[in-house]
Amino acid sequence: MPWKERRRLDDGRLKFEIERLDHQKLPALPAFGVTPTTRRSAMPSSPKRKLSAEQESSPKKSRNGDIEVSGIDGTTGEHETNSDLAEEMPMISSSASPDSKINHAAAIAYWSSTPATVDGVLGGFPQVSRVDLQGSANFLAKLRRQSRVFPPSTGKVKRVADCGAGIGRVTTGFLRNVAETVDIIEPVEAFTDQVKKDPWVGKIYNVGLEQWQPETKYDIVWNQWCVGQLTDAQLIAYLKSLPQYLNPGGWIVVKENLSNHHLGEDVFDDVDSSVTRTDVKFRRLFNEAGLHLVSTELQKGFPTALYPVRAYALQPRWQRWMLFLNAFTGAVYRPSG
Repeated sequence: MPWKERRRLDDGRLKFEIERLDHQKLPALPAFGVTPTTRRSAMPSSPKRKLSAEQESSPKKSRNGDIEVSGIDGTTGEHETNSDLAEEMPMISSSASPDSKINHAAAIAYWSSTPATVDGVLGGFPQVSRVDLQGSANFLAKLRRQSRVFPPSTGKVKRVADCGAGIGRVTTGFLRNVAETVDIIEPVEAFTDQVKKDPWVGKIYNVGLEQWQPETKYDIVWNQWCVGQLTDAQLIAYLKSLPQYLNPGGWIVVKENLSNHHLGEDVFDDVDSSVTRTDVKFRRLFNEAGLHLVSTELQKGFPTALYPVRAYALQPRWQRWMLFLNAFTGAVYRPSG
């Protein structure tokens, strides 16, 4: 291994050891009896550990390492790998595309065996929930400040969808503060039982995203830590279906982990049967689905041992053109149907 590469990996290990000690100071970890060395890979509706340096050097696994991810201001950040996490990392194989290995039945079985708690749905990282929710709130606030249809002065929007909602962590901690009604899309009934009596919860759909058939229109469709359960083809089809259920000026938001594979490859996790995609892959799929990328931002404040997380705000390409023309002509845009 070249000296510079070895030094970079050593720096990554050192940085992780410092951060791991910081995590042990958090009161939430001992309360659940979980330590950083006993956690497994988190489920798709949760943060995940990055790939390790040991995987990078193993001839049986695709090599991986650091990537640079552009921030909303065009800056980049390097994300370290950690060799002492190798036993907890998903196996990678280049023999088939990662998304071809997704098994929905296996994923549902894994979800169903997970405790219906914040610690459970966040894969043993409950301490990131507050930072995540605040980051999401800030991201949406920026979108609304730029919006002609849903500016902050209009108060709460009418209706949003929380896709891959789990126990309603995002609904309860964030979406209910910005919407009058939140519909829940989550296949595991034990999870949705936790929120079904909440007054801000509207319709509950106990189905996967690939089976969801909305019955109304939404101002925001929020997808977080869930689209990794869909194959590339399913994700494109799902995203293509959403504009017909989106109110004019509304947004489709996707907030997901990003692969840190240094060859730019997606990563399959055989623990929860999900795929962690690269930023490049997400942007390509959004384009194929006919969506315009309005804004994107990296989540800040997460431990460096986890995958980077990025939020994308999307709108139908045709709707963007209609709103653009309306701004200059003064015409009122009325969608058909």
